[in-house]
Amino acid sequence: MSSFPAEGSRVLADDEPLVWDLLPAAQQPDWRDHAAYRPTRRALLQAAPPVLFAETAELHRSLAEVAAGGAWLLQVGDCAESLAEQTPDHLAARLAVLDTLGDRLADRIGGRVVRVGRIGGQFAKPRSAPTELHDGAELPVFRGHLVNSEEPTPQARRHDPRRMLLAHRAGARVCEQLRRIRRERAGTDAGRPAAGPWASHEALVVDYEGPLVRPAPGGGEYLASTHLPWVGERTRQPDAAHVELLAAVRNPVACKIGPTASPADVLALCRRLDPERIPGRLTLILRFGRTEVDRVMPDLVDAVRRAGHPVVWATDPMHGNTVRATGGLKTRHLRAIAEEAAAFRRVLERRGRHTGGLHLETAATDVTECLGGNVRTETALTDRYRTLCDPRLNPEQANELIDLLFPA
Repeated sequence: MSSFPAEGSRVLADDEPLVWDLLPAAQQPDWRDHAAYRPTRRALLQAAPPVLFAETAELHRSLAEVAAGGAWLLQVGDCAESLAEQTPDHLAARLAVLDTLGDRLADRIGGRVVRVGRIGGQFAKPRSAPTELHDGAELPVFRGHLVNSEEPTPQARRHDPRRMLLAHRAGARVCEQLRRIRRERAGTDAGRPAAGPWASHEALVVDYEGPLVRPAPGGGEYLASTHLPWVGERTRQPDAAHVELLAAVRNPVACKIGPTASPADVLALCRRLDPERIPGRLTLILRFGRTEVDRVMPDLVDAVRRAGHPVVWATDPMHGNTVRATGGLKTRHLRAIAEEAAAFRRVLERRGRHTGGLHLETAATDVTECLGGNVRTETALTDRYRTLCDPRLNPEQANELIDLLFPA
């Protein structure tokens, strides 16, 4: 990999491959032959960084506190962000939900909560199939606004690299607003790293994330697209591009782990992503499904503990509990979400480990996408089913979830 003169810019020929460009990468857009691909790549290489290294280092210190058992991580936001909703009002609504849930959790646990949004970059989604049917026509599947549009037409579903520049501009605006909010809150928790709000997203599209790797002060590099990038369950192969990219940067990083992962799989990821065993460096986000936690999780926790990796243990109790309602809509049951999160906590507590984090897909508005709480029947799902991809909790359901996990 090339060396760079200073934080904020890269000097590369637009046809010079980065390390991760040479490795296999699942779930990638098909746009290398698009006329705008090379100019877009060049523009990203030269673009200003949405996130500064000092910010990622501050979040790292907070996550080290979580790893040591002195705080909690709350990661909340949309399944897939809409580029149409990157306005100050939309951001304020999403941050209000993050803060309300963070305050509620802090009150219940009697401790500090580090607040991280699925925000400012969650514009790309892995999908289980490359195409889908709409009115009998086969179309490329919607992969998030960074890649294509949700509109069911051949032109809208074409993979368009110019969308990466729209995502970069939107993410930069959001991260600047988060920076301003953190400055306004400075001093409220004197002597400790900021509790947030911080940005996070899945580092899925290598053509977008790779050019936004920047030199870090003092040596090495960091990913300037977000504070806390994660690699997903579908792209966590230790020898592939996504893990290579996150292994190369100095951000705190996370990895989603599903029920098919063996202890050997997880240890291989820990060795790649946390070779120096640094507290706060690696967050493991477990997404098993409520019936799989007791079967799979104990051996994973024991293996990581024996290997000495001081990870943050977080639960994503939503992805493994997705089902189809009678009418065909994807949904999730609040009760199943709560049961998985509770089982996750029991496994860790029995092993003397800290239940470090809660990762939720939650809307900022009163959507009706998940069942339970104020969405009582399947027929109510169609009232306000607005998600671009997977079903989200509404704010009332998310608050009820915290009450179920931590009764007053």
